[in-house]
Amino acid sequence: MPFTVKRLDVIYNSINDSNTFTDGDVIYGEVRLEAGKDFQIEYLFIKFKGKAEVLWTERYGQTTHVYHAKNKYFSVRRYFIPDKNNSSVVAPGIHVYPFSFQFPYQNLPSSFKGHDGKIAYSLEAVLSRSMRMNLKRETMVNFVSTTNVNTMSWLQTPLHESKDKRMNIFTSGSVSMDVNLEKMGFQQGEGLKVVAFIKNSSSREIKPKYCLYRKHSFFARTKRRVHTKDLFKEAGDVSLAVKYASDPEIKFPVVILPAFQAYPAAPPDYSAAAAASPFGFNPNLNPNPPVGGFEPQQPIAAPQPSDSPPPYGAYAMYPQFPDF
Repeated sequence: MPFTVKRLDVIYNSINDSNTFTDGDVIYGEVRLEAGKDFQIEYLFIKFKGKAEVLWTERYGQTTHVYHAKNKYFSVRRYFIPDKNNSSVVAPGIHVYPFSFQFPYQNLPSSFKGHDGKIAYSLEAVLSRSMRMNLKRETMVNFVSTTNVNTMSWLQTPLHESKDKRMNIFTSGSVSMDVNLEKMGFQQGEGLKVVAFIKNSSSREIKPKYCLYRKHSFFARTKRRVHTKDLFKEAGDVSLAVKYASDPEIKFPVVILPAFQAYPAAPPDYSAAAAASPFGFNPNLNPNPPVGGFEPQQPIAAPQPSDSPPPYGAYAMYPQFPDF
């Protein structure tokens, strides 16, 4: 006896080699339904949606607390077969239902998947039949934000941190370190340059160490869950080249000044991570500076989603400086 529904698939057309979409892009696709025999459909629709969601659990003695939060960016439906009052009989064979949607211009964040949360954009087909559970098929869509951080004045603020350490235990004198980052926000593919000025007035040689790490913060019910990951660690080299984000080159030029020299004044504030060994002091810089994409296109007429979320900029996606 043949199955009533053999297959239900959601297929969309890629528009570039990286299979990504951005603000204003139109996504074309089709829902394919293969029937093994005649059957009646109450409704069949495709849903285009974007959302952010976090979920984690914590144990306190014998109690498990669940922390969950969700923010819907948009949700749009298109019905191919309306409702049970106008249900349709589908004949055996393959049936194709084309669709198209346009990403709204809302400063949407890029697709993301972390340890305790995600930002996801998807196409979901839903098939409803009488006296049966709904049949669903979902396909994820990769979205890359067009937010241009170079247009945000607060992200162009230079960052700076300095620290002095007086030596003790087998060492006399002091060591000062001044670390500078040219600005807070960087575009994908843009070089990140950090300069550290080290003034060694101690009786021992010192060895510069560098660590670039990322930091993910997840928020739910006034609680925060933080995950960090070291991207690279190096020690002793004057300049380093690494790959990060969309493969920008990150260089860490270091200037080590003699004790009698004064190092130059630096801009107010700071951002990355450096330390001087063996004395173990560490001026921390922002481990996850904002990263944007490319300049957006001019807006064109686009269908508005059914649910309009608050502006993306209203959410504190990055911690405030200098509290780390």
